[in-house]
Amino acid sequence: MISAHFLLTALVVVIAPGTGVIYTLALGLGQGRRAALWAALGCTIGIVPHLAAATLGLAAILHSSALVFQIVKFAGVLYLLYLAWQALKSGGALAISSQKTTQSGPRIAQRGALINILNPKLSVFFLALLPPFLSGNPVTATLEMTTLGAIFMALTFVVFALYGSFAAAARTYILGSDTVLRWLNRGFAAIFAGLAVRLAAERA
Repeated sequence: MISAHFLLTALVVVIAPGTGVIYTLALGLGQGRRAALWAALGCTIGIVPHLAAATLGLAAILHSSALVFQIVKFAGVLYLLYLAWQALKSGGALAISSQKTTQSGPRIAQRGALINILNPKLSVFFLALLPPFLSGNPVTATLEMTTLGAIFMALTFVVFALYGSFAAAARTYILGSDTVLRWLNRGFAAIFAGLAVRLAAERA
């Protein structure tokens, strides 16, 4: 069940830059290591509903119901566009500035969790990723799915925390240039907007 193949596959998936990684990097650059760790925790927690859905078979319902899929998808699109605005807006939650701001850790984690919760493709992803690594025993299938999902979540937190810590360390080298800060904010806004467009194009 827990094989080197699974660990390598999960690691490759987690390392690949996605919405959660971008969010964690933005928080690390904008607010430092503590904020990045809260972001990583939130993104990890946001995996739980999708793992539960995959384990209980609800992901198949989401995948087959066009209406439910579209509702969740466009809620995610709107949320990503909101994050793009927060990156562009002066004093926004994701704006990077030379003056270090401090936000509530749970609030940062909540935004990170919503990023993953409002991505309907995650449930389908787990439904496709985990079953090939199960033993095939129906009696232990739920436990095995949960165990593999927990390992995936642990890898997610560790990798995202490393991404965020790297961004926090780089923060001190970019604060001296208002031009760099301005373009970083524009860049993050463009990335979130681009991710929103990509999610909008997804089909069940």
